[in-house]
Order: sequence, then C-alpha cells, then structure tokens
Amino acid sequence: MSQPVALLGADGFIGRHIAFALRAQGYEVIAIARRVSALHAMGFQTIAADLTDADWHSAAAWRDILPQGCWVVNAAGLLAASESAFQAVHVAAPKALYQALGTNARGILISAFGIEAQTDFSKWRRLGEEAVPSHFAILRPGLVVADTSYGGTSLLRGMASLPWGTPVVGAGDQMVTPLHAEDLADLVVHCLEAPDLGDDLFGAPLTCGGTERVSLSQYASDLRSWMGLPPTRMVQVPIGAVRIAGELGDILRLGPMSSTVVDQLEQGVDAPLDPRLAGAPQPRGWSEIVQTRPAGSQDLWHARLYLLRPLLRLTLAFMWLISGVLGLILPGHMFLSAFGPDFPSWLGLAMARLGGIADLALAVALARNWRPEIIGPAQIGLVAAYTIGLTSLAPALWMLPFGGLLKNLPVVLLILVCMVLERER
Repeated sequence: MSQPVALLGADGFIGRHIAFALRAQGYEVIAIARRVSALHAMGFQTIAADLTDADWHSAAAWRDILPQGCWVVNAAGLLAASESAFQAVHVAAPKALYQALGTNARGILISAFGIEAQTDFSKWRRLGEEAVPSHFAILRPGLVVADTSYGGTSLLRGMASLPWGTPVVGAGDQMVTPLHAEDLADLVVHCLEAPDLGDDLFGAPLTCGGTERVSLSQYASDLRSWMGLPPTRMVQVPIGAVRIAGELGDILRLGPMSSTVVDQLEQGVDAPLDPRLAGAPQPRGWSEIVQTRPAGSQDLWHARLYLLRPLLRLTLAFMWLISGVLGLILPGHMFLSAFGPDFPSWLGLAMARLGGIADLALAVALARNWRPEIIGPAQIGLVAAYTIGLTSLAPALWMLPFGGLLKNLPVVLLILVCMVLERER
C-alpha cells in the first residue's frame, strides 16, 4: 500500500503541482481544499474542507477522516483576508491537523520568502510557521513560475504583453530567482523522503529559489521574447503610483494587484536555494525555464485577457450603476411614452424604480467582485427579464436607430466572457 499524504491547499497553483508530483512518485494523495470538483475530475481522492469553518479546528475532526500514519504537506495560504480567516487558515486548522497526525508523521509547510515585512500576510505566515511541529520541514519559496501562471505571475505576464511598453516598479532592477513549480514539488518529495538527514532539514526554514538571478526588467523582457513579441521599452512607474494602484486593487478586489503584491514587487523576490538542500534535485535557472517550451496562442491570449478581465468587470459595474441611477431618478414621462397611452403610469414607474434598485445591487456586487459565480447568472437573468418584458410591452424598441434592445445581445456575450475569465484554475 502506498504512503498516504494529506495535502492542504491542493487546489492552489502550487498545491496542484505538488499533488501531481506526489502521485507520480507513488504516494496516495488525499487532496484537501475548499473546492474539490476539479481535483476529483483529475483522479484524486478528495476531502472538501473550508478551513475557515470551526469544525476543522479540532484534531478529532481530522482523525475521523484521515488514515493512520498519514503524512502532511500544507500548501494552504491566503494573500489577503480578514484577521479571523487568516488565523483559521494559517494557524487553527493546520495546528489541529498536526495534532491529529501525532509525533511520528512527517510533514512540510509551504510558507513564503520575505515574510519579515510588516504586513498581515507576513504576520500570519510567521504565525503559521510557529504552529508547525519541530520535526516538520518549512520551505520558503520565492517567485514560483510554471508553464501555466496564476496570480502574481499572471499579472507579470499580462504587463509584459502590453504593446506600447512594459510597466516596471521603479527602475525595474529588483532581483528575483524564479523557481519552477515542478522543481518546488521535487523539493517537497525530497524533504518527505529524507528524514534521516537530521536537524539540517527540520531546523530553520529553508529558502527555495531557482539557480539564476534576474531583474524584473529582464524577467519581463524574457517573457516578451518567449511569447514571440518584439522588444519594447520599460516604463518606469513611480513607487507612489504603484502603491496607489495596490490600494485600489484592495478596495476593488483586482486579484493580484494588491498592496501585499506591491510590497513584494518593490523589494524583489531574491530567494537563494538553501545550502541544506544541496543533496536535493537542483532547480532549473530562469533561462532554462523560459526556453523549455514554446509559447502557444493560449499563452498570449491569457496574458492579454488577464489585464482586460478586471476592466470588463468594472465596465459592467459602471453600466449597471448608470442604469440603476437612471431608473431611480428619471421622471415617468421619459420612459412611459414607449409603452403607449393605455399602459398604467403607476406600473411603469414601479417597474423602473424596482429595476433601478436591482441594477444598483448588481453594480455594488460587481465593484466588490462579490460571489461572481452567483452574480454572473443573475446579470444574465435580469437582462433576459428586461428583454422579454420590454419586447412584450413595446416590440418597437428593437427598431430604435441607436440599437435599443439590440444592445442586450452583446451585453449578454460580455457577461458570459467575464464569467469564463473569472475562473482562474
């Protein structure tokens, strides 16, 4: 029977690479994540667990579902969240799992490089490390890249794909040591299989970076070459402007554009490979990574669509905002004329006001990127209701010279595109 390994955060960018590497080495991977449908389709044994739920903060809950002698790899983590969510995901749930497995279990925590900074993310990463048993290894990877991308690496690809210039923080001379996610997964396997190396691996955290240091400017330039794009100039963006963009990203939930990511970009992610990992499979350097395979059309599409994704969402939010305001403030005669003289004015006014409230609710939800899996279908439902209702009341609205109801067709298509782009993994 193969050795079972519980993998927290298995549905993440790093977690999926670790899951595949462990399975390839013959381990029985128990993939634990909040959403497990994709992992189940990939053939993994799964456990659906929202670590913010207090039910998972008890060692007994983990003992009931995990086999005896199970090992653990903890790749769960949050970039931005409330204090309670940070505490649950980084400390409470993992600590209960460690207690459930006992002192004989081997384990690894995937932490992060550069967590000395005074941010919530760094604070809870440090507290998460403190919760780890002394016989577990702690890996601190730097900038993790892969054939695919996610989060910060998707943002960097998107900026590198811009046609008029590539934005960089300040002079763009911050240093990074890109580490391929597959190489990080190999290091995880090495640490699981090498407990006899003594305290070397299970003392202080182990930094993990690739074998080549490059500046962010060079990183972006290499990405352009990889995507088959001609060289372009580096646009130096003052750090003050970048910080404002990060704060705006926090407010509007623009994914990786956040104050935490800005802090990392400003400092660089220069994570050397810890000498204690000299006996492990050596990671590739950036030059080798970027030349491993050619970019496909899907890589270029993703890079360019990634920056458009938040703009599409905010454009829809703006549309619903204006529509809602107009529905609430316009006098009745501005829209009742389209329905004919026999249509009850009170009913038309009530429909406009109720529609305005619904439109504003959608605008707020989109601006905050609240529950996109719900808001997308809700938008299509409301557009369909408007279209069917107005068609039955005033079919002539399809014939208006500036589009009228015809504009609802591209609006629905835009909503569908946004729904597709919202799913990152």
